[in-house]
Amino acid sequence: MAEFGRVVRSEWTKIRSVRSTLWTLVTAVLVTVALGMLISLVVRHSFDDLSREEQLTFDPTFTSFAGTTLGQLAMIAFGILVVSSEYGTGMIRASLAAVPRRGVLMFAKLLVATALALLVGMVTSFLAFFLGQALLGPYRTDLGEPHVLRAVVGGGLYMGLIALFAMGVTWMLRSAMLSFGVLMPFFFLISSILSNVEATRRVGNYLPDVAGSRVMSVIDDGDRPYGPWLGLLIMLAWVAAAVLAGYLVVQKRDA
Repeated sequence: MAEFGRVVRSEWTKIRSVRSTLWTLVTAVLVTVALGMLISLVVRHSFDDLSREEQLTFDPTFTSFAGTTLGQLAMIAFGILVVSSEYGTGMIRASLAAVPRRGVLMFAKLLVATALALLVGMVTSFLAFFLGQALLGPYRTDLGEPHVLRAVVGGGLYMGLIALFAMGVTWMLRSAMLSFGVLMPFFFLISSILSNVEATRRVGNYLPDVAGSRVMSVIDDGDRPYGPWLGLLIMLAWVAAAVLAGYLVVQKRDA
């Protein structure tokens, strides 16, 4: 246990000493909150222009999370950099020499990075909600309304799980460039296309970001055949598969 504590402290030192990883978290907060505020303000001033159906199904909580689409890209970058920085510099050899048990090293990094990502995700989610609702004015909601607190907490969980998923994929690929090349187009383009095209929507609905984002909605638009918590579980299954695959790669491949 004492040895594991030292490994955890070492991983915390690695993360906070690399400025690029910390800046990705700052970017995630700023982009998510700022874009959510902007969209909330636009919706407030254009609400009367919405159709009657759109007004009846308006979800003020999800509106304040409009910036999550871009903010999650910064969380993905954080997950990639946390893992790839050691491979890019060759530090992974020194780390494995100091901690020969690869599972211990990986779990310690996961523990520290995931805790940090979840903390930032929760702060981001609550900030985006409160500031977004303030700008929505008469169309706002509050945490006391049914399912709103679940959606806000779910938003924080979503951001943390996105970073964890990126870590698992990067352990498989062991390259920042390759990980960015796979994950950024996947979340920014492919996932969006598959979930919005009628012919591929059934597949798109079960992708990690599409399924996980359901937990941030208070009003069910009927587009997905599952509820918020099941959607989060689907995302969690993707994350678990990515981390497990990453673990198997770490155990079998040379540094």
